[in-house]
Amino acid sequence: MKNYVVLFDLICYVAIPLLIWNFGRDLLGDYYAMLISSVPGILYSIYRFILIKTVNLFGIFMLGNLIVGTLIDVLAGSAMQLLWNNVFYSYTIALLFIISVLVNRPLFLFFAIDFTELQGSGRHEMKKSFYQKKVLRAFKWITLLFAFRDVLLASVKIWLIKEYGVDAFDKGIVLRQVLSWGITAVSVIGFIYISKLLQTNEEEPIRPPV
Repeated sequence: MKNYVVLFDLICYVAIPLLIWNFGRDLLGDYYAMLISSVPGILYSIYRFILIKTVNLFGIFMLGNLIVGTLIDVLAGSAMQLLWNNVFYSYTIALLFIISVLVNRPLFLFFAIDFTELQGSGRHEMKKSFYQKKVLRAFKWITLLFAFRDVLLASVKIWLIKEYGVDAFDKGIVLRQVLSWGITAVSVIGFIYISKLLQTNEEEPIRPPV
């Protein structure tokens, strides 16, 4: 599956939802077509969560994001409100990323600790290494990029909603996935940079939070 992540993302997050939306809205109505089109992505996200095989911050964030996102869709009550709920939720997630940076606990740093722990590294040792000044700064910038993604996504969605109404839904699906892939690529580059810093940087680490 790891070799086909982009393909599965494309199928479950873009292709199938677009098919359900375009062919199901006349039969089901806009709101229910939106809800049903999210089901493939939800099932796929649950499967990816199960693949993690451990409960860590990234897994909790992923599952919590899935649950809250599903709830705000189900409770929207109308297609237009669903679109606006997703705008507000994107801004909320962006704020969460920004706050984590301001309190010196960038979320991407803790996600990285989760991934390195799965590879067999000691969590406590990696946390100390990641809290070196230059490394911590890099994690903060990457976390802020995630915040920027959600702010940009929400802002463009506002324009799409005002311009196209409920027809903004399919455009938002494509935009969300393109932005996610873009930020993922930048994150990989950032992690490579951080790995090089860890190999060459021998400064005294900042005291990590408990």
